Amino acid sequence: MPALAAALVVVPVFLQAPWVRLHPSSATLFTAVILATGVLLEWRGPGRWRGFGPLLVGFSGSWLAGCLFWGWCRLHPLWHLPIEAFALPLALAGLSGRWRNAALFYLASLLGTACTDGAMALTGVMPLWPQVLSAPVAEAPALLHQAALQVLQPAPLALVLGLAVALTLLARRCRGSGAGGRLAAATLVTTVLVDGLFLIAALLSPQLSGLV
Repeated sequence: MPALAAALVVVPVFLQAPWVRLHPSSATLFTAVILATGVLLEWRGPGRWRGFGPLLVGFSGSWLAGCLFWGWCRLHPLWHLPIEAFALPLALAGLSGRWRNAALFYLASLLGTACTDGAMALTGVMPLWPQVLSAPVAEAPALLHQAALQVLQPAPLALVLGLAVALTLLARRCRGSGAGGRLAAATLVTTVLVDGLFLIAALLSPQLSGLV
């Protein structure tokens, strides 16, 4: 399951982002397919497949939030985290029941998102977010590259690296707390890696970042 959790962190970058851009309504409705598949696997799935059900249920919450934000609210970065956190009460309640793994995946994803958004706000690149997304295609890569260069300044870079180390250490601690902890750890580490790859893409080839 940790490998699948890591894969599900990557999926929104390569599948959800372009789909939402082209047709946000169908991408949003696909949440029902993910949720139904997860529930059916947990209830009637054969053997080892049953364990993947809760993970898909947790992923459905992240998928729905991503569709809602990137489909209709992407020019308002301050709305990102509140929308992503819409299922927080359900996730907290699920930590003590049969949907614990679903809750852990969702909460780990939400923590990664919170750290990413926090880093963007504290490094001063958050105001460039709507500019990049609303700019003409020919101008957006240059704006995204400018934002990435701003992160490489000493103070912002130290902040980003500090958050990455903190998440990595937290993931290492989670890894020793059972199957659910390993799932959360994989989610956190993959979030750090994806953010790092996004920064590299914004520096070297902004048009491949998925944001342009």
